[in-house]
Amino acid sequence: MSYGGDGYDDERGRGVPSQTRTRLPEQDGFTDRRPAASPGRSVVTIVGIVLILIAAIVFANRADDSSGGGNNGGSGDDGRPGANPTAPSGEQPVDGFTNGIPSGYPQTAQGAESAATNYAVALGGEGMFNAQQRELIVTTISASDNTADLLQAFNADYSPAFNERVGIDADGNAPDGLTFVSRATPIGSYLTTYTDTTAEVAVWCSGLFGLAGSESLTPVRSSWFTITFSLVWEDGDWKVTGTTQTEGPTPVPGDNRASGADEIAEAVEEYGGFTYAR
Repeated sequence: MSYGGDGYDDERGRGVPSQTRTRLPEQDGFTDRRPAASPGRSVVTIVGIVLILIAAIVFANRADDSSGGGNNGGSGDDGRPGANPTAPSGEQPVDGFTNGIPSGYPQTAQGAESAATNYAVALGGEGMFNAQQRELIVTTISASDNTADLLQAFNADYSPAFNERVGIDADGNAPDGLTFVSRATPIGSYLTTYTDTTAEVAVWCSGLFGLAGSESLTPVRSSWFTITFSLVWEDGDWKVTGTTQTEGPTPVPGDNRASGADEIAEAVEEYGGFTYAR
């Protein structure tokens, strides 16, 4: 109903506001001017919509297939295998564990990346600071022809003098009241080269290292580094023939409040690690 200036005078001369006109159903003498719907036109419209939906589904499936989600790691502009999105593949990463380290990887590019990622975790843990555990770790992940050289190199890096600088004893134990923390967390992996029997994989990691506790002189700090593994297929599994480590890539630090020593120590004891798969 409108109360504008379009009113009219009734038979008594009083101004009456104009009324909203309502169209009644068709009656005698009143004919609907709308044309009747065409059945043929409706069918054509429905068929057109169906064809558009089918085309959209086909296009989406083609785009999904071209995204490089196979086991070969994709391919970059330079022809080298590249990184894939880390979406679940549905494949089991390993068959089991050997000396606490995941083992039994498939002989595929994905299997090589999974092996390198889990080996980065093993080499970044507290066990490397104990001579007996270090030998067990290196022997488990290394190729038989390379075990002696790798063990010699790691023994030089993890010397008793280094343990002393960190604040732990020769066996890797922290002083009373303190918790020793050494943990590598893989962020992603990159397949540099791959054949059926050899592979080179770079693993980007975030690390935690230090002594947690109120009396600690070396508080737990975070770090960023990349470990590159040379792998060979031996005795039904991927084994390490050599490693190199570089700093970074390192993101800009966030604005998070640093947690207290007790909170860090409790978190390290409560939160376990994972078995990684590409």
